[in-house]
Amino acid sequence: MSKPAAGLPVGRSLFYLVVAGVAWGTAGAAASLIFEVSDLGPLALSFWRCLGGLVLLLAALALRARRAAAPAEPRRRRLLRVLGTGVGLTVFQSAYFAAVEATGLAVGTVVALGAGPVFIAVGARLTMGERLGRGGLTAVVGALAGLAVLVLGGDGATVRPAGVSLALLSAAGYATITLLTRWLGRDGGATDSLATSAWAFGIGAAGLLPMAGAEGLVPHTARAAQVVTLLVYVAAVPTALAYVLYFAGAAAVRAATVSVIMLLEPVSAAVIAVVVFREQLTAATAVGTLLLLAAVAGLAFAEARSGAHARRRAAVPA
Repeated sequence: MSKPAAGLPVGRSLFYLVVAGVAWGTAGAAASLIFEVSDLGPLALSFWRCLGGLVLLLAALALRARRAAAPAEPRRRRLLRVLGTGVGLTVFQSAYFAAVEATGLAVGTVVALGAGPVFIAVGARLTMGERLGRGGLTAVVGALAGLAVLVLGGDGATVRPAGVSLALLSAAGYATITLLTRWLGRDGGATDSLATSAWAFGIGAAGLLPMAGAEGLVPHTARAAQVVTLLVYVAAVPTALAYVLYFAGAAAVRAATVSVIMLLEPVSAAVIAVVVFREQLTAATAVGTLLLLAAVAGLAFAEARSGAHARRRAAVPA
C-alpha cells in the first residue's frame, strides 16, 4: 500500500505532506490580514491565489524545460489527472467559501475538513482496497474529535443545512483530488506534480473568474503594497509550493493518511493565531491541537513502518 510513486520514498512523501499542511495553515492568517486592510472578498482572493500560483509554476516549468525533460506520462492518464484535479480544486475551494458564508467559519470548516477523511477512507476502501485497520480507524476518529474541539471550542457556532450541504460538497471535491492522485500514483509510474499543479490552478482560476468578478477583483485599499506582498506570499508558499509538495506526496501515501496529515492546516492556523496575533490559548485550542498532532504522528509512523516493510519484502529474492 505504501509503494513509492515515481521512485519517491514514503518518508520523503510524509515530509512533503507535513510541510504542505503547515503551509496551508498560514494562508488563513495572510487572508485575515488582507481582509483587514482591503475590501477584497474570499472568492476574489481565491482567484488571485490560483492565478498567482499558475504564473509562478509556469515560470518554474519554463526554467525546468531548459534543464531536463519532464517525466513521460501517457496522454490519457495525464488528461484524467489534469481535468480531475482542476475540477476538484475548483469545487473544493468555491464550495468551501460558500459554506463559510452560509453557515459560518467554525461549522463550515469542521464539516468540510471533518468529512474529507471519512469520504477518503470510504473511497479508498471501495476503489483501491486500502484498509485503515483498527489503529488507523482510531487515529482518524481521534483526528476528527480533535478538529471538532479545536474549531468548535469557541462560541457562536450556527448550523444551517444549506451551509452544511455546501461544506459536504467541498469535502467531496477535496476527496476526489486526493483519491485520484493516490490512484494514479499506485503503480509508481511517472508523475509531474509541477505540471499537475499548474493545470489545476489554471482550471481553478477560470472557474472562479465569473464569481470573483461579481465580487470585485480589484481591492480598494490605502495599503496597496501590503496587500500585494500578502497576495504574492499566498500565491507562492501555501499555493504553488504547498500544492506541488501535496501532489508529489499524496501519490505515495495511503489516501486516508494523507487526509489526516492535511488536518495540520487548522493546527498551523491555531498556532499562528496564538503566537503571532496574540489570541488567548484556550483549553479547546490546546486539547484539539494535541489530539490532531497525536493522530497525525500515529498515522505517519504506521505509514513509514508499512513502507519499510514493503521495501524489505521487495528486497527478498523471489
